[in-house]
Amino acid sequence: MYALIGKEIRGFLGTLIGHIVITVFLLLTGLFLWVFPNNVLDSGYADLTPLFYMAPWVLLFLVPAITMRSFSEEMRTGTLELLLTKPLSELRIVLAKYMAAMLLVVVALIPTLIYWWSVGTLAVPTWNLDNGGILGSYIGLLFLASCFTAIGIFASALTESQIVAFLIAVFLCFIMLAGFGMVANFDAFGALEGPIKSLGIQQHYDSMSRGVIDLRDVLYFLGVDALFILGTRTVLQSRTW
Repeated sequence: MYALIGKEIRGFLGTLIGHIVITVFLLLTGLFLWVFPNNVLDSGYADLTPLFYMAPWVLLFLVPAITMRSFSEEMRTGTLELLLTKPLSELRIVLAKYMAAMLLVVVALIPTLIYWWSVGTLAVPTWNLDNGGILGSYIGLLFLASCFTAIGIFASALTESQIVAFLIAVFLCFIMLAGFGMVANFDAFGALEGPIKSLGIQQHYDSMSRGVIDLRDVLYFLGVDALFILGTRTVLQSRTW
């Protein structure tokens, strides 16, 4: 299993697209934080709100770009059948792909910690920040990325085309992030607005961004992860039916 994780990481970082994806993520988040309108310098407030507002939308494209080759490439090259003959269950194969993709997301997020340090040193007085809220936002980002990763792995198992897998993952991630909130805003749903919104990622991510780690939010993210990971295992098992 660990060999498969290492293979996935080397396969992504060994390609030009891997470096481009991570660079674009850091470039976009940096531009929104320091350059584009409503940035930290213009607002006069020492916080990372612009980063955590835009990061989910950037991850919506970044994570599918990381996961799109997970199973699609295996199916295209015909190595998936060989992989399934290894002494690994379908679930362990899925988990290996999932953990490798999550490690790559963490690699992309780690350099953003320099933004935290930069804003902290610019604050007056120094480090006059809502560090609890920032830490909660980072935890929320990791949970959000974990859901996007599970969705991306699932999409990759559906088709041998990496482009199609990318588009399916982006669509599903968008539905989970904003789709339920958009549907809940229709007047026809009335009292159901709250429950419908709670099905989406945004409400739980916003809750964590306030620095409150609620068990209900954690269970929600873990539940979404489990749903798509098990769905991916089912798709793999269906190839032998």
